[in-house]
Amino acid sequence: MALTQNYAETQRCLREAHAMAEPAEAHGTLAGALCALDAYSFEDWLAEITPDGGASAAAASALRELYAGTRAALGGAGMEFDLLLPDDDAPIEERTRALSLWCNGFLYGLGSGGTDPARLSADAGEVVRDLSEITRADVDAADGAEENEAAFAELVEFVRVGVQLVFEEARRRRQPPPPPEARLVH
Repeated sequence: MALTQNYAETQRCLREAHAMAEPAEAHGTLAGALCALDAYSFEDWLAEITPDGGASAAAASALRELYAGTRAALGGAGMEFDLLLPDDDAPIEERTRALSLWCNGFLYGLGSGGTDPARLSADAGEVVRDLSEITRADVDAADGAEENEAAFAELVEFVRVGVQLVFEEARRRRQPPPPPEARLVH
């Protein structure tokens, strides 16, 4: 799903709300927490990224759209999830930094939700370890612009698909146990 929010507008909303995170990091935190906790609400996310847990009506409305779109995309069947990153016309250094912040936020959200990467499948655990490495991503000045763009696109796609894998893997941990009467065997 292509996000309907644009990075600059989300950045404006977060600044207005005195958020403690950049848009990419805030979105990564949201995605990580949604992977870890089924009951993670918009209010939980807002409390996580703003000093007083609130925002103006306009900023809250835009951020609520981002929350709802992210939740729907992660839970959808069509691999529609996308990362909130600066537009392609932003310098590669800025986009790479944002990707690094996105991964950092994701790891924070996943961990704060209580998901232990060691308890994930080998594939999902490897994705989490790789995301940890991507937090240190940088542009290679020795490579040309085309090579850096290709490497960036490959990393973004890896993160996008990897997060969906983690979400699916953690799904069974997020579901509440069946009621006691459903567990009775007759």
